[in-house]
Amino acid sequence: MFKKIPFGFLLLLGLVYVGFGDQFLPPSIGQYSVQARRSLDGMMIGMFPEWRPKTNPYSRTEDALQKTEQGGKSK
Repeated sequence: MFKKIPFGFLLLLGLVYVGFGDQFLPPSIGQYSVQARRSLDGMMIGMFPEWRPKTNPYSRTEDALQKTEQGGKSK
């Protein structure tokens, strides 16, 4: 009765359109590909606006090593 929707194929077509549509489609349609790509880029960048890597990710490990070397004494 109902056919399955080829989700993987539609996803692939969407990715090709967004990624490369402006290169092989006529300019009147290709501009929407560029617009969609810029919108998706902005959305992905906007998801993590203040992400910064830790400045000293090993400080806890270094503190534990120093405690171990000192005989396990607390500060």
